[in-house]
Amino acid sequence: MTKVYGIKNCDTVKKAIKWFADNGLEPQLHDYRVDGLDANWLVEMEQKFGWENLVNKRSTTWRGLDDSIKNNLNRESALQVLTEQPTLIKRPIVLAGDIALIGFSEKEYIQAFK
Repeated sequence: MTKVYGIKNCDTVKKAIKWFADNGLEPQLHDYRVDGLDANWLVEMEQKFGWENLVNKRSTTWRGLDDSIKNNLNRESALQVLTEQPTLIKRPIVLAGDIALIGFSEKEYIQAFK
């Protein structure tokens, strides 16, 4: 089963879900706002992608963070901030068997799913 993690009203998540639909796949969406965020899952994602890749520095949430948090971010503080503010997680995260992707890249999706 393919699972897409993110927020349903995020444009990038919408692009990913549309790509899947256009290619005959029906992923399950896990919306952080509706379904919550498991701290253990977040640690697993950090191990797969690295904390630096999980933090979406282009998000509104990032721009709203205090500079002291942004300037002193490390693995531990990043995991805490991401747990408290899941909208800061780069989206979408796609998991399907051995496939683990972050963000939306049509080229990567084609390589992984075709």
